[in-house]
Amino acid sequence: METFVRPGVSAQARTLAAKWYLSDGAFRAEQARIFAREWNCVGHESRIARAGDYFLATVAGESLIIVRDESGEVHALYNVCRHRGTRLCEGGDAHANGVIQCPYHAWTYAYDGALLAARNMQDVAGFDPADYPLKRAALRVIEGFVFVSLEDGSPESAPPLLSLRSRLVRWNTAGLREARRISYELACNWKLVFQNYSECYHCPVVHPQLEKLSPSDSGRNDCFEGPVLGGYSDLRPGAGALTTTGATARPLLGSVDGLDARRSYYYSVFPSLLLSLHPDLVMIHTIRPIAPDRTQVDCVFLFDAETMKRPEFDPSDAVDFWDLTNRQDWHVNELTHAGITSRAFEPGPYAHAEGLLQAFDRHYLTTMA
Repeated sequence: METFVRPGVSAQARTLAAKWYLSDGAFRAEQARIFAREWNCVGHESRIARAGDYFLATVAGESLIIVRDESGEVHALYNVCRHRGTRLCEGGDAHANGVIQCPYHAWTYAYDGALLAARNMQDVAGFDPADYPLKRAALRVIEGFVFVSLEDGSPESAPPLLSLRSRLVRWNTAGLREARRISYELACNWKLVFQNYSECYHCPVVHPQLEKLSPSDSGRNDCFEGPVLGGYSDLRPGAGALTTTGATARPLLGSVDGLDARRSYYYSVFPSLLLSLHPDLVMIHTIRPIAPDRTQVDCVFLFDAETMKRPEFDPSDAVDFWDLTNRQDWHVNELTHAGITSRAFEPGPYAHAEGLLQAFDRHYLTTMA
């Protein structure tokens, strides 16, 4: 049986010191110790529905080609030609017509990275195409969500999202399709995005439209230690959905029913994913640090595939509601980062409503150590 609680904070709990948000050294250490080693979510596999569909993902400064092959398998290939190191692919989502070809000297690769052709290399003594496939990053798909790791290729290793698999199956996340994606670039440190997502202490002040539909004190958590943190919040009596109208005609996802039909679940998955499970849609935020004071956030809205085929399907009521909520969050995150840069800043005390933030800080500092 699931246990949901409201964990408080320990005595004298304090926010992280300024150096963890501002220091170039801390940022470089995060790239090496966290983002290059951990499992990073780069999106949902519906983004590459057909063989040859691909998109580019940047992880710890490395460009990766996320591509689906003819058998349906998804690969994470380093975007580096084995000839002279040229970037193979540019831009965003695209489709490769049968092969991946270098724009410089036309070395040509299969979707799984195998070298198929290397012009004028057949007369080079000792050259064997089998020796020069594209290099791969480790990749795992967890109920539709694509994770990559630059260092962990061990078969037994799994992204921490696996701990939520039963809930993902209930929501049928593997069968959902991407309907909308919004990219934001924030003038703040990435950890402020995670910390803000993990508390609703700010909601009555910052999100009046959200507070009107879902009370900030209704939250309870079932994951309150480690890389996955979060739980649920309820709808208010009379509210039907977290949308601009407070209602929705979309059916419930998967096998969602009972209490879950009036709950939204929010989980942060260290270090790159914010997962929001609503009764009629799933929203994810993927997080990519650019600099100590710059963060890219991609917000993706996922809906039932059959529902999306209906002529009347329109996700705007949910997209507009959460785009407003996002922008409200990004504004206060940027204000917080600006304040942390002041000589007057010193770590302040956490409230009991911020118990998950203290848990995030513990996990972050342990990982950095």
